[in-house]
Amino acid sequence: MAILALTNSLEDMKERLGKMVVANDKKGEPVTAEDLGVTGALAVLMKDAIKPTLMQTLEGTPVFVHAGPFANIAHGNSSVLADKIALKLVGEKGFVVTEAGFGADIGMEKFFNIKCRASGLVPSVVVLVATVRALKMHGGGPNVTAGAPLKKEYTEENLQLVADGCCNLQKQIQITQLFGVPVVVALNVFKTDSPAEVDLVCEIAKRSGAFDAVPCNHWSDGGRGAVKLAQAVEKAANQKNSFKYLYSLELPIVEKIRIIAQKVYGAQDIELSPAAQSQIDRYTRQGFGNLPICMAKTHLSLSHQPERKGVPTGFILPISDVRASIGAGFIYPLVGTMSTMPGLPTRPCFYDIDLDPVTEQVKGLF
Repeated sequence: MAILALTNSLEDMKERLGKMVVANDKKGEPVTAEDLGVTGALAVLMKDAIKPTLMQTLEGTPVFVHAGPFANIAHGNSSVLADKIALKLVGEKGFVVTEAGFGADIGMEKFFNIKCRASGLVPSVVVLVATVRALKMHGGGPNVTAGAPLKKEYTEENLQLVADGCCNLQKQIQITQLFGVPVVVALNVFKTDSPAEVDLVCEIAKRSGAFDAVPCNHWSDGGRGAVKLAQAVEKAANQKNSFKYLYSLELPIVEKIRIIAQKVYGAQDIELSPAAQSQIDRYTRQGFGNLPICMAKTHLSLSHQPERKGVPTGFILPISDVRASIGAGFIYPLVGTMSTMPGLPTRPCFYDIDLDPVTEQVKGLF
């Protein structure tokens, strides 16, 4: 998935597939897919998957749907090819909106440090999406349980809770500013948000360095509800752009991890387990030390502890293991107890999926 999302062409994809490390030999040297002679067969399997799927919104805006690596356990961005085709189609004055998963600390950081390096593209503006509800949670609001009704703190006006939670929004804006790109905050408005809460968030966002902060009602009004956001993005894109990467690839692996932990997450320092240090030594010895870093970390907190909301400080970020996706082209440290398996429900959906042998009708898929 990561190779598909980061590739620039069929030739590039074949090269990345061939670089995949599947084992180490008895001398500790990497064994690749190319060594096994399976690169061509892998490319044949992927020859159609490399083509982005063209879809459209309800209002007829073209949309490419292509690739889906999670931002907490992978690099969290749609494909480079979809972006490049979209840019070609919209023309010189057009705009392409591409998603980076979760917050600025995860999806956006990886978009800049990994995807932009792979594509060679420079972003014009960052749109940071926020909600009053999420900010209330960061301000100390009660836990939210999927499927259970929201507590009154989230459905009634509570300016103090919003103000307290805006520290997280301020931190997200600061992370964006590390990369030198203008940022516009899009406040996704719910019907339970009061005008005072909306105004407060927008005011704090602008005061914290956002180029603009715009309430959006596209959930109820469609495209009309995001016209002001589009206008703000257009203006921000015309601002001076001093885009830069967060770290040099030439730095040692440990230093690159430390820079992300301290500058992005706000950690005091990192702590490597013996297993993590051993893997770093191995990858450096094998010649993989100059790859970018793709942190596998919870998306529920700036720290490694999901329950710590707001802006945690003074924590030591534990690196339990370090792995490598050589074909995709990055090293991925595992933070704390992070699992690289996608989260699945307690009761798997396959129990409800069936096929009627007479009508061939699929049941329970949606």
